This record gives sequence, structure tokens and C-alpha cells, in this order.
Amino acid sequence: MSKKRKWNDDYVCYGFTCATEADGTERPQCILCSTVFSNANLKPSRLKEHFNNRHGGTDAGHDLNSLKIKRERFDRSGTLPKRGFVPVEKPLLQASYDVAFLCAKKKKPHTIAEELVKPCALKMAKTVLGSDAEKKLKQVPLSNDIIHSRISDMSRDILQQVITDMKASPVKVSIQVDESTDVSFCSQLLVFVRYVKEKEVVEEFLFCEPLKTTAKAIDVFNLVKDFFLKHGMTLNMCGSICTDGAPAMLGNKSGFATLVKAEVPHVTVTHCVLHRHALATKTLPEKLKNVLSIVVRAVNFIRGRALNHRLFVSFCEEIGAEHSVLLYHTEVRWLSRGRVLTRVFELHEEIKQFLRNQDSDIADHFENREFILSLAYLADVFKHLNELNISIQGTGMNMITAREKLSAFTQKLPIWIKRIEKGNVANFPSLDEAAGADEELPILTEMKDHLQELIKSFQGYFHHGEVSVEQRWIRDPFLFNLDSMDDSDIMKDDLVELQANDRIRMEFESMQLDMFWCEQLKLFPQLAERALEVLVPFATTYLCETGFSALLHIKTKARNRLDASDDMRVALSKKEPRFSIIIEEKQQQKSH
Repeated sequence: MSKKRKWNDDYVCYGFTCATEADGTERPQCILCSTVFSNANLKPSRLKEHFNNRHGGTDAGHDLNSLKIKRERFDRSGTLPKRGFVPVEKPLLQASYDVAFLCAKKKKPHTIAEELVKPCALKMAKTVLGSDAEKKLKQVPLSNDIIHSRISDMSRDILQQVITDMKASPVKVSIQVDESTDVSFCSQLLVFVRYVKEKEVVEEFLFCEPLKTTAKAIDVFNLVKDFFLKHGMTLNMCGSICTDGAPAMLGNKSGFATLVKAEVPHVTVTHCVLHRHALATKTLPEKLKNVLSIVVRAVNFIRGRALNHRLFVSFCEEIGAEHSVLLYHTEVRWLSRGRVLTRVFELHEEIKQFLRNQDSDIADHFENREFILSLAYLADVFKHLNELNISIQGTGMNMITAREKLSAFTQKLPIWIKRIEKGNVANFPSLDEAAGADEELPILTEMKDHLQELIKSFQGYFHHGEVSVEQRWIRDPFLFNLDSMDDSDIMKDDLVELQANDRIRMEFESMQLDMFWCEQLKLFPQLAERALEVLVPFATTYLCETGFSALLHIKTKARNRLDASDDMRVALSKKEPRFSIIIEEKQQQKSH
């Protein structure tokens, strides 16, 4: 715990008085500009620095007697804050929260409000509206501590709204959990939640908390469980959990999922579809793997050396090439392989000439006809895989939709193999372009082997099998054949009544699937709840992945000691703070 500094009456010589919070923490407040500083600034060097830099010090005519008189007037006026906030008018307080909200949404440092936003606003106000407007805007409190406090208030209000919605959800909630290391090498656990509110399925940020020591499954489990208990909830309200498939998450003996199942047996655990897709696409025959390796070597030779990169850019611009920059391939970036291969194929002639000019032996490969054809095929097939990956990204993705997309892609592969056997490469436009009028391609065998391996890999990771009866009636209750449903299932009666209702049929045709079933909660509660139990679970950890990208912007090297929890919640939550309630509470605190 950090040391709490104490006020000394001698500090009045620097133009400060003491503001005491509810917990007894003393904070210095400038009697000249009303700025409140943190307790850590309660030392002569910091106070003197503010006094001299902002108010000119004793050179500006501020002597000890005049400062003491100003302090007495300041304290008598009733402006001494109770919780470290300067009493301001409601519009000024609202403006302070609005600026803090925008800073958090744009993932900007807290200091930007005082260092950039306020000076810009004052300049514009003075230029456009005059000095009176400038004086009014000067009263808006936007210090670093104030912005931090405002963001904490907004984060607390947003969390209250989310917790209330979770408790009121008519079906069990779903969470997605992922862990990653931030810029300060601290493990951060990110959790998003999906639940039903009124007539829609809502996705919301739940929390971002550091794993202060180890990042084992038991640490993740305890952190999630403690959060639920702290807010009056239990893990029993979770119907499903989606993770990235790491051993700490999905380990059979001591993984996070195993620990949750031991306490909540009914919970369903899913392995993120995006991660499974990335694993399924790693299979490559030896010849094609060598082609990819050579491509990576060529890219690293050009991009990995600053001089070569500059020369290549200049060379491409000089000859008018379509692109001038090559892209890096990274295993952890799922889409990079397809993009790298596509870019290299589009620039393969320019790369060949450049490598030859640089006396690199890699140029020999780019003069090989079979290598270029293999490169074209890889660029095409990974472009298809990238498109599939992108189609299952985004918000609102459920297991039924993801299954349909993956099943459709898997069913295309045997068709492509049959076309290849006949010499038809229409599904691979880059290869078709590179082949020209060739009647027979020398890489047909490798292509067929690769596509067959893809089929096995996808079937192994996704287990498509036969679509369940339940998923068929959820997907389209009006085209569903009731004869395929067991007569003992009580849901069959509701489905008969549902199919006979023309008004509900019209609603189904005009609404999203999850919203349609939320709409039926009143008329057919059992049917709708069964459907939502399938639609609410997360199919991917996409939200966590985007959350970690946001964390990179919020917690930077320059802000590596920041506790990013509140900033993350305000930045990523779809809910807006209830400003009227927050401001009313703040004014009540200052009136006591």
C-alpha cells in the first residue's frame, strides 16, 4: 500500500489548501485555480512546481499574507470538497464527464484532457465566442486525477447495469474467457458475457483483471468465481463457456473448464471455432510446405533488411508495380498466410528481378515454373480459407451459423477435387491465370492431396455429422418436419401451434433468428428458452481477441503501470453511463 502524506499548514505559501476525502485522505487543492491533486503530490517540491509554473510564483505578486487571506476566503466560501472534487455547476460537471467518456472511448491517456482538449477548447471559445465563454470553460475540471475519477464512476455504473441485466436474463448466460500478456508482461484475464435482455441477445464486456502471480487454471477459476460472488452471483447462472483451447483452459485433468464443470456440472464448454479453424488449416504436403518456406525466406530477405526494403519499394514504384510493400507472415495472425502469399504472387516477377539484382539464390525458385504454379495455388486456397475465417468472425455469431458455414465449406472440397481431376481449376483464379493454356498442370497431385487432408482435418476438428433435430427446428421452425420429432417431446405441441400462426411466420421472415426467439418468450416460453439455450452460447472468442487489441492502445509503454480495468470497460462496453444518476450522486456527496 502506498504511503499517505499529511497536510502541513506551511504549504499555504505555495498557494494550496487541504481537501479531505471521506476516507480521511488529504489532497492538496490550489486556491488560485481550484485544481485538486492526488495525495502523492502532497510534498513541497510538487506544490512549488505548480505554483511557479502555473501562477508565476512570488514574482507574480503572490506573497504569504495575500495567500493566507485567499485561503480563508476560499475555505469560508464552502468550496472545500468532501471527496476531492471541486464543487461546480451541473453543466460544468456534465461537460467534465462527457470529455472523460470520449477520452476513454478513444482509448486516450487521461492527461490529454488537460494538456490538449482544454487548451484547444479555450482557444476556440475565445476566438469564436469571446473572453466570457473562455472564462466559463476554464471552470470545467479536467485534470488527470479528475478524468481518472470520472472514468471510474462511469465504469462502476456500467458494471451495475450489466450485473442487473445478467441477473434478470430468462436463460443462463454465456461467457467467453481468454488470457494474454500485456505490454508490462502482466497476464490479463478478459471476460465477455452474452445474455438475453427483453427482446434481444446482448453481448457485453464483463471484466478485465490481472493474474498477479501465475496464470494457471486454478488462478483463472478463482478470479472468475470471486468476481461472480463479489457481485451477488454464482457460476451456476452460466450455461456455457467458450475458451481458446489452451491447456490451461481446456485441460482434461485440471483445466479451467474441468474446474468449472466440477462445480457446475450442467455447463457446456466450447473450443473457439476460430482457433479450431486455424489449427485445421495447418496441414500442408511436403512440397507445398517447402514453397511456403521459400516465400517466407524471400519476404524476410526483402522486408527484414532496411536497405533491401527501401530499394524494393523504389524499384516497384519506378516500374509502376501494383504494390510496393511485401507483408510479413506470422503464425499467430491467422489471416497473414493468405495475404502474404497473395501479395507475393502478385509481385512475383518484380521479386524475381530484385532478387536477381541482389545476387540472391532465392531468385532461382521464382524462375521455376512449378514453384510459381504452387505459389498461385497456395495463394488461392488460403484466400478461400481466409474468407471462411472472416465470415465466422464478428459479433452475434452463434454455434448454428458457424456450423453451417464450416459444413458448407467442407462439402465444397470434394467438388473441387473432382474438378481438379478433370483439369478444371476455375476455383483457383490465380492458378488459372498462371497456368495459361497448359493442358496439364504438374502440381495436380499435390493439390488433391492437400484438399483431401483439409477434409480430414476439418472433420476431425469440427465433427459435423448429422444435424440434430433440435437445431433444425430452431433454425427454421416453419419448414421443420414434425414427423422427425419424437412424439413424447412436449415441445412438439408448441411447434404445431407455432407453425399454424401466420402472424408469427411473417415475424420470422423479417427478424434475426435470436431476436425472433426472444420475441416468443411470452407466447411459447419453453420453446423459446430451449432455442435460446442453443443460440446464446458463444461460438468464438472474437470479442476477447478484439479486447486485447484495445488493451494494446490503452496500456502502452508510456502507461505501463495503469490499471486498465475501468478504461477497458468504458471503451468496450456498448452501454452508456447513466450520467444523470452519476451527477446527482456526485452532487449529493458534495452537499453532505
